[in-house]
Amino acid sequence: MAEHYGTAVIPARVRRPQDKAKVEAGVLLVTRWITAALRHHTFFSILEVNDKLRELLERLNIRKFRKLNSTRRELFETLDKPSLRPLPETRYQYAEWKKARVHIDYHIEVDGHFYSVPYQLVKKQVEARITAQTLEVLYKGNRVATHQRSYTPGRFTTSPEHRPEKHKKY
Repeated sequence: MAEHYGTAVIPARVRRPQDKAKVEAGVLLVTRWITAALRHHTFFSILEVNDKLRELLERLNIRKFRKLNSTRRELFETLDKPSLRPLPETRYQYAEWKKARVHIDYHIEVDGHFYSVPYQLVKKQVEARITAQTLEVLYKGNRVATHQRSYTPGRFTTSPEHRPEKHKKY
């Protein structure tokens, strides 16, 4: 995901709580600022809540720091905003990877559903890249099959070109 968005994930060092202090303090401030302001309000829709949150965040962002002669908004505009880049054209798509052995019937099993692969790969180990919509099968780094994801257990998704010649007749 970090690669997709062109960023890096840098976790805090082990046993170095001072690394997290500024972030934790910022989160605590925002939580207290908003929670305190909302504690006596009753909302009847998520839109009302969002509108009030937007208003409170704007008030917090234009409030001057105690020790600095600037606001959060000004710091964002001068430091952060110039460094921002546009989001990628495509949304990030979460994928899971699974190793599978090709069964004698040239199918692999993923979450109870069976997907075909070329029959030449029977008894070979392949990798499956599984997303919410698709399943890709790779053998030695090369994609050998792609299927639309099915959530029906015990069923088969078979591409005719994966069958051996003698099976295509039936």
